[in-house]
Amino acid sequence: MSSSICIFTHHYHPQLSGIGNFVDGLAHALAARGDRVVIVTNDSMRVGVGHSVENGLEIIRLPCISLLDGRLPLPKKTGDYYRLLQSLDDYEWDGVLINTRLFPLSLEGLKFAVDHNTRAVVLDHGSAYLSFNQPFLDYFVRRYEDWITDRVKTFEPDFYGISSKSVEWLQHFNIGAKGVISNSINASIYRSISSGRDFRSELGVPQSSLVVAFVGRFIPEKGIYSIIEAARAKDIAKRDICFVLAGDGPLANEVKEACSSNLFWLGRCSAEDISSLLQQADVLCLPTRSEGFSTVLLEASACGTPAVVTDVGGAHELIPDDSYGTIIQSMSSDEVVSALCRLFDDRKLLSLQSRNSRALVENRYSWDATAIDVEKAFCIC
Repeated sequence: MSSSICIFTHHYHPQLSGIGNFVDGLAHALAARGDRVVIVTNDSMRVGVGHSVENGLEIIRLPCISLLDGRLPLPKKTGDYYRLLQSLDDYEWDGVLINTRLFPLSLEGLKFAVDHNTRAVVLDHGSAYLSFNQPFLDYFVRRYEDWITDRVKTFEPDFYGISSKSVEWLQHFNIGAKGVISNSINASIYRSISSGRDFRSELGVPQSSLVVAFVGRFIPEKGIYSIIEAARAKDIAKRDICFVLAGDGPLANEVKEACSSNLFWLGRCSAEDISSLLQQADVLCLPTRSEGFSTVLLEASACGTPAVVTDVGGAHELIPDDSYGTIIQSMSSDEVVSALCRLFDDRKLLSLQSRNSRALVENRYSWDATAIDVEKAFCIC
């Protein structure tokens, strides 16, 4: 049965964001099932305020003021802002999906659901407090998160987590989640979009080298400093291990200065280039402080590239035991070095992790299954 679902999300393409990737994959899966989907987001990247159709999806971008490098978009309530929201009044909605509880647009989505007398589902993507690695700023960020969570709770929406870690984290705010709506990927399609770039040849990396990839924003909480320190470690220098980093962000200068014979920076890459990189890499390294359910973990697994990752959202789903990947207990460079040296020395284990991680994603994590879970959350399937 065809339904109409409005998705509110603070980030969407072309902004580099795991949540944006999730919304895009989910929206296409819902549309493929015959549902009408409209994505309401902020014009954080100055694409242009207004209504558009992009790759078959309806997008409404609202005017906003971008703070903290676009990570905190605040509504700019101009005439266009209200006009665009009012344009949605002509439709009957079966559900409103709000991605995360942390932003002013989340409250706008909840108000929209109340005004249209429809069910609201808040899908949380976190597993810890937001952090900027600045104690003074982090104190106020935590107070803000507590405050806006209390505001969200007053609307009494249904809460879900993107992973078991997200469900666990919601309990910190005395929120009992109804379940998990998982991040997903179409593994075969993701592999097929590869640009075909040969990064080993471009960078002069021998086929015998263990290539360790990082993909994401260059921010402290992603573990960038740990990777830089690991690349300089003596145990890494004794082995033929090199790091290839794809991304950009506030720590780009630090990454640029750290580049060496075993650490390379590709800059911000297209999705096609990332697919190519992950298919050539031996390991994904993600010593991150917090993730809801990392998209790049799914992408790496789809390519048969096992991960060395901290115990964050999605890690236990994709790495149920040591034969699927490596979960480290902290962001420290020592743990990163130890895990990578072990895999360098035990190529049979690395090969087993590669086969198992790819098979797991292909068998369990599909966008159609996630779309069905969303429809079930709205009782429309």
